[in-house]
Amino acid sequence: MTEAHTRPLGKPGENRLDRPIDLAHVVKLYATYADDLARVREEQRRLLTVDEPRMRARLDDIEAEITYLLVRDVRPALVAEIGTFYGWSTTWLLRALRDNGTGRLHSYDIVDHVRRTVPAELSAGRWTFHQGDVRASGQLRPDTVDFLFIDAAHTASFARWYTRQVLPRVRTGVPVSVHDVHQRLQVGPFSEGRVVLGWLGSRGIAPFTAAPRAAREAYETIVDVKRSLGLAEPVHAGGRNPMIFFRAQ
Repeated sequence: MTEAHTRPLGKPGENRLDRPIDLAHVVKLYATYADDLARVREEQRRLLTVDEPRMRARLDDIEAEITYLLVRDVRPALVAEIGTFYGWSTTWLLRALRDNGTGRLHSYDIVDHVRRTVPAELSAGRWTFHQGDVRASGQLRPDTVDFLFIDAAHTASFARWYTRQVLPRVRTGVPVSVHDVHQRLQVGPFSEGRVVLGWLGSRGIAPFTAAPRAAREAYETIVDVKRSLGLAEPVHAGGRNPMIFFRAQ
């Protein structure tokens, strides 16, 4: 990342980095962007089922939608995505930037499947892909990021790297999401989830999740809200939604 950094855009006098990421805020975002989200869901459904047979959906619907909604709300100038695989999360992020009319995405992964699955009309002018080990490349500059998305090696060692080398350098208030934390009923003792949750707990940061195994009430509330907004039909099968969301401190 070499371009000049600017603060996220917002309405005059409004600091979007001060808002807590909690159930009330997420529900409000669903209502605010319901029409746009309905359109994007159809675009993603078509991408998965018709346009790109190589695509693999690795985010469940609710966590993907919350990702889209937070990007719409924060209006980041620069998003960093660590881990792309086939680009399901990449396309959700790019659609949010497109709909904002501003912002760029820098993505990092060892494999480059994503180069062949992200539509050109989404990537042009707003996306840069970096192939290689993000830990060794030196290309990621956490202090310039306005939204950080992590879904890469789900190991304790990788989590120790980003909790030591990345998260402490992210500016206060910047939204961060980490995937696959609540995959099971209990977070494994030697897992990525255990490391990142321990790091957050030591700093008094309570992450938000819509994973039914960890936050059944939040999950059911969002399901009800989606139904009321006409967004109940699944984009793809999968209901674990194990991602956590929090703001850097």
